[in-house]
This record gives sequence, structure tokens and C-alpha cells, in this order.
Amino acid sequence: MRYAVIMAGGAGVRLWPLSRKSRPKQTLRIFDGTSLLRQAFERISGMFAPEQIYVITNDSHIALVEKELPELLPANLIGEPAGRDTANAVGLAAAVLSHKDPEAVIGIFTSDHVITPVERFHADVARAFEVAEQHADALVTLGVRPTGADTNYGYIRRGKRVSDGVFEVEKFTEKPSLASAMKYVSSGEYYWNSGMFAWRATTILDQIQKHLPQSHRALLDIASTWGTEKFSARLKEVYPSLMRISIDFAVMERADRVLVVELGCHWVDVGSWPAMEAVMQADADGNVSAGQRVMHLGSRGNITVATDNHLIATIGVDDLVIVHSPDVTLVCTRRDTQAIKELVDNVRQQFGEEYL
Repeated sequence: MRYAVIMAGGAGVRLWPLSRKSRPKQTLRIFDGTSLLRQAFERISGMFAPEQIYVITNDSHIALVEKELPELLPANLIGEPAGRDTANAVGLAAAVLSHKDPEAVIGIFTSDHVITPVERFHADVARAFEVAEQHADALVTLGVRPTGADTNYGYIRRGKRVSDGVFEVEKFTEKPSLASAMKYVSSGEYYWNSGMFAWRATTILDQIQKHLPQSHRALLDIASTWGTEKFSARLKEVYPSLMRISIDFAVMERADRVLVVELGCHWVDVGSWPAMEAVMQADADGNVSAGQRVMHLGSRGNITVATDNHLIATIGVDDLVIVHSPDVTLVCTRRDTQAIKELVDNVRQQFGEEYL
């Protein structure tokens, strides 16, 4: 059977101060009044019944996920007791589903993307599942044709054509320099790495066993208790000891065979405040606003986000990011948003966890 797993464990630090430990970005309802997690669920719900959809998230966020996705069975929500990056999250989901259904074929989906149109997304995801089922030895990734030389994304170099829109993968590159990204885009041989995949549960587990054997043993041990009262205790005991590493570094870059299916959609990774520009309507002066009470006078190209009934008003300022939360207000230039992680680290050092 086919299953969908939504990865919802990211911290979303680059969307601070709205994205916090207690309320991560995927649950923020600032995108047309719905959360990115809800949008991700609705995007795939036309392809999977609720009982086929699983979410893996931080254990402390289970209640938030239940609120956003009341259709899902509580048993389909897997809470990580500690963040151990995507290799272990993916492996845990695969181990659990393989224990439940040895013939499981799994789609891995993200919870922080905006993807349109949904009809094309469904067609490309169905194609990825078909490829994973036809090529039992392969891991399948979904690649996005780049629209520019963006250095915030990983890149996938395609190789030999397998069939229409399907290619062997020659190489993964993580967040290249601008010069390299420009070469990649102009060559027409590269995709952006969407972070979405399709594979047989047994295939990804075999590759984890080969390249991350300690995690493989531990994940199978945890999964063997799935559906029993022992599962939660075993997960909390074993999972935090696993090495923290991404699925790209641990497996995809070293896997025996990887195929890429082209995702022919408009795809936006909402990983930073400037990304709001690609998913929200700008006014006549290029200002993008989330929140009911924003006022600009002679200001251009700003991104403003207000919560509750707080009014943000600007006069004669350009290219700023202004984000108001109940206890923190962020103001920076658009070009400096990549420094938010550094700022958050400084906030932690001076004020502890109070504003995180």
C-alpha cells in the first residue's frame, strides 16, 4: 500500500520571532489564514485516505498537530523525543511502516512549502510512486526546475534519461556559491532539491543499514514495539542517542541508485521572511503584508507581519522586514535576513530561552 509521511519537525528559526519552540513555523496561520502544515495535508489528502497519512514531529508539538489536523488518527502522529534530523526521522517512519506493512511504499512530504497547482502536483507525485514501484532498487527524489540562481537550495544534477521526466541522479550539491548556482541553472542539467521523496520502505531501510548502520539497528528495535505500550518508552530511551544527520548527507549522496522525477509545479520553500513575497500579494508599492493592520506611507518593498490587532505603520522606508509578535519585534533590511539565526543565537546567550 502507498503511504504519505509529512515531515513537521523543523524549528523554522529564520521565521523568528513568530516561529518559536512552542509554535513552529509550520503551524503558524499567517498564510491566507491557514498553516503550512494544513496546506501540506490538504495537498495530499486527495491522493491518500487519512489512515494512510502519517506525521512525524517533535513530541512537544503533537497537540499542535492534532489541532491543525483533526482528521488524523492519534496513532498516525509520531513524536520525536529529540530532534535527530531527517535521516532518523525518515528512517523511523520507514521502520514503523515496514513493521506495519512489509510492502509499504512511502512518499515523504514537507510541511513548509507552497506548491501550485495541486493537480500537477498530484500527477508528478503519482509518477514518483510509479517509478519507486517499478525500480525497486532505487530511491526517488522530486526535483524542481530552478527559476533562478538561488544559493539557499540544494541542487541535483541529472544524468541519463530513464523515461519522460525521469533521470538518473549524478550528483547532489548542498547550497552552492552564487557563481556555481548560476552555472547550474544555465546548464539546464540541474534541479532544486525539494526535500520530497518516494521509495519502498525496504529500499530506504536497506540504504540506511548500509550507510548508517547504528541508526538502522536502533530504529528497527524501536519499530518492533509499534502498536504496543512499550513504543513510547523505547522511543524515548533509544532515539535521543542517535547521530544527528540529514537524509541527504547520510544516504542520498551515497546511495546505490537515485532517480529524480521532475516536479513541474510552482514551488516555494517558505524558509525565510523574503519568501513571503512569492506567496502573498504585494500592494502597488511592492509591500507584502501579513496581518489585518498594516499601514504604509511613501514606503516601498517592505515585508511586514503583524499579529492580533497590533498596527504596524511605516513612513518613507524601503526594503525592510518588520515582524511583530507579542513579546518581540524584529526590524532588519531584507538583505540581512540570513543573519536571523546568528541573532537568535545572541538572544539565547543574553536572555536564555525566554524569547525562543
